[in-house]
Amino acid sequence: MTAKNLYLSLVLVVSILNGNSPPSLRAQVAPSAFKPSFSLSAGGMTSAFQFRDVGNVPDKTGGAGAYVDLNLFHGLGVEAEGRWQRFYVFRGISRDNYLIGPRVQFRPFWRTRPYLKVLGGFTDIGFGAYGGSGRFGTVALGGGLDFRLARRINVRILDAEYQLEEWPASLGPHSMPYGVSVGSAYRIF
Repeated sequence: MTAKNLYLSLVLVVSILNGNSPPSLRAQVAPSAFKPSFSLSAGGMTSAFQFRDVGNVPDKTGGAGAYVDLNLFHGLGVEAEGRWQRFYVFRGISRDNYLIGPRVQFRPFWRTRPYLKVLGGFTDIGFGAYGGSGRFGTVALGGGLDFRLARRINVRILDAEYQLEEWPASLGPHSMPYGVSVGSAYRIF
């Protein structure tokens, strides 16, 4: 074996042991597949809310709803939800929410993924025994936990919201609604 061959063999062995293999020996330069961060999920939910309505009267309602999550880029996305609170209606007062806004998901822990959201839109309120109805601007601050049950199925373990509604002063004192929701969603793509 010549000195030149011994030198090249030694350089090759040392570089492989250091992890600095020559480019010709590498199997792949880039990953062979990428998971797209873009996804769309749609699902349903059930909710329970508490608030004080016209005349500062305590009220609790429940209802069903639907939501759509569009994830645009690694945890950043948009959520839209519609909620129809028609169960446990006190004095005929009902509320329908139509909200949309940004949502931020955090790193998953085991199979759960926490998120925060700020949604804006409007609430239609039917005042029942008080007469009349109205549409009011609404901003909802909230967050929750999604549990990945299967590859395409998520369970919304908890979704908590505090809603800020813009009411005219002529309706008297009232408090802002807050509540929780649970549900499930199917990832379309």
